[in-house]
Amino acid sequence: MRQNYINSGNRDTRSGFGAGLLQIAKENPNVVALCADLTGSLKMDAFAHAFPDRFIQCGIAEANMMGVAAGLALAGKIPFAGTFAGFATGRVYDQIRQSIAYSRANVKIAASHAGVTLGEDGATHQIMEDIGLMRMLPGMVVINPCDYNQTMAATIAATAYQGPVYLRFGRPAVPNFTHPDQPFQIGKALLLQEGSDVSIFATGHLVWEALVAADELAKLGISAEVINIHTIKPLDIESIVTSVSKTGAVVTAEEHLIAGGLGEAIAGLLTRLNPVKQAFIAVDDQFGQSGKPEELLAAYGLDAKHIVEATQSVLA
Repeated sequence: MRQNYINSGNRDTRSGFGAGLLQIAKENPNVVALCADLTGSLKMDAFAHAFPDRFIQCGIAEANMMGVAAGLALAGKIPFAGTFAGFATGRVYDQIRQSIAYSRANVKIAASHAGVTLGEDGATHQIMEDIGLMRMLPGMVVINPCDYNQTMAATIAATAYQGPVYLRFGRPAVPNFTHPDQPFQIGKALLLQEGSDVSIFATGHLVWEALVAADELAKLGISAEVINIHTIKPLDIESIVTSVSKTGAVVTAEEHLIAGGLGEAIAGLLTRLNPVKQAFIAVDDQFGQSGKPEELLAAYGLDAKHIVEATQSVLA
């Protein structure tokens, strides 16, 4: 199935969000957008230009922005509240918990510049705890798409979903390899490559790294099944268990801390349903640092080379 997923050029996932937001706003007049002084960085400028009466520039006041978004949702609007992932979670966790999650408010938290691929801005902005923070909130959907096309589709799907959604995307240009017309179903994983020896469950920017790793593993005689877990909560239990029942070994890959991330979510699921040996491609209890995205992926053991090594280890 690998031939169906070919890099059509590099694009940043945040631009996929901007394109999806603009498209769905043209179709649904209840879609509104809020931003915390990062309109260009979130690629929300096209929306702001097209729908100035539906755009609110909140300034550097993220906690207030979440409260305003909750109020708009309770008034029947579908608000997208956009800022950097570090500011969209850690800085405003209390407001999200009380005003959005507890109320089941129909707010979409649009979080850009997540993970170490933020790059040169360094540790203070490279949040790698955000998925864990959002996973713990009752009723919060957590989506981490892999490329431009999927981020655009995820944004549109989030609009149709009734309830709070955390939508995570990034800054750098990365391979855009999913089909532009591929349907996006919240909570339904995507099988990208069939295999029989190991199940590689990847999310976000590391999905492409997993596909590259699978090609290298094939040269070594290892058949890797690659599954895109774009929705981390709710997990696609059926797809995960079906794959693991066939392969009997797991590698999880994410641009996040081990604690609270995709790997721990899958490990917890499999402990209850089908325990197998598992390797974790994730950051192990560290903060980030300044550097180029590709250098940081390698430095923190998140690239295809390390996925290959982890797979060999778990099979050995």
